[in-house]
Amino acid sequence: MDTKTRRGFFGKIAGVVAVLASGTRLFAQQPSPGATQAAPGVDAPPRPPRSSHTHNSVYYFSGTGSNDGYGKDDHILVTDPFEKHVTRTMDALKRNVERAGSNMDSLIHLDVFICLPPADATLMPVGKAGSDAHKAQYDALNKIYRTYFSEGKAPSRACMAVEWIPGDSLIEITGSALVVNPPAAPAEK
Repeated sequence: MDTKTRRGFFGKIAGVVAVLASGTRLFAQQPSPGATQAAPGVDAPPRPPRSSHTHNSVYYFSGTGSNDGYGKDDHILVTDPFEKHVTRTMDALKRNVERAGSNMDSLIHLDVFICLPPADATLMPVGKAGSDAHKAQYDALNKIYRTYFSEGKAPSRACMAVEWIPGDSLIEITGSALVVNPPAAPAEK
């Protein structure tokens, strides 16, 4: 292979790498339109889940994670304890359903997604070790989860282990709730 051909080949490779490297910003999470930033040290105004609506007095929501409702300077990371992720997610869920005119005891169904924290220096557990790690998370989730409901009022629930959850969260919840006290309609101007 002559020098001119080799240079052309490596030049093309360098160009492709540059395009791919700059393209990663396309896939980065962007704030939703109209989102406001909280002042440092102040909780962000609660934002509705990534997708939510009310239909026939049932509030449907998705995407409630451990950093929802907190300012950027107060985000937790995937390396923080799982229990902290659960508590913050349940607090965010409570705020979300209350803002929609519901409450924790009026939840109908929840889908709970959990994932193990990624570690660069450690391989993810597989087989029995992976099952044991998810079981430990499931047990930790249940200890905190049950404290958010009155006796006998916990909704039906599915819990799934996934590989990754967006937003530096180790848990995400989607579901539905009965609207028991509809929020007042905004006053017309």
